[in-house]
Amino acid sequence: MWGRKRKSAASAGEGEPPSPLKQAMHQARIEAAERTGVVVDMRDAEVARLELLNEALDPLFADIPPEIELFDRGVSRGDTPRLWIDAVAHVAMGRDKRIYRFLHDTRVGRRVLAESHEIGDMVQAVTGYMARRLVERERAFDEDPDFIRRVRPQVAVRERRRRRWRGTGVFLLGFLLGALALLAAGVLLASRL
Repeated sequence: MWGRKRKSAASAGEGEPPSPLKQAMHQARIEAAERTGVVVDMRDAEVARLELLNEALDPLFADIPPEIELFDRGVSRGDTPRLWIDAVAHVAMGRDKRIYRFLHDTRVGRRVLAESHEIGDMVQAVTGYMARRLVERERAFDEDPDFIRRVRPQVAVRERRRRRWRGTGVFLLGFLLGALALLAAGVLLASRL
């Protein structure tokens, strides 16, 4: 009753050899577990190679003054492990998991800046990229030295105005919809009387 098996039925099933389908499913589960282990091992190897590159970049990042916040380095351990240089550039492993690929995300897609099996080549590519970014930053400040002091308050004021108008607009819309609902309820009630 209520799904309980009788002892005689359970003992009869234990003596019979498993069906070929059950054996095949058991073997498939074992193979899937082994493949999962291999994938995890490969991902760990990718992360280890990226960590080596990360350590090789330590002297380069030590040269950057602390007030410059262009770069944010770190290894992400997702489905595709990556060594991030900044918000738009990262190093990932190639399809064969032995080649480093330095990639840059742009508005029109991803560009490959460098590919190499050697850590030294990748350090040079990252150094060149960082130098270009620092020169761009210097040029922006040379053109308009008061840029940061002028833009930040203006952006903040503009955002506050937008939020205030949005809040006021939502309040007025809610007020109008409530008034229309009351008017409709009054008309409906008057028509029933």
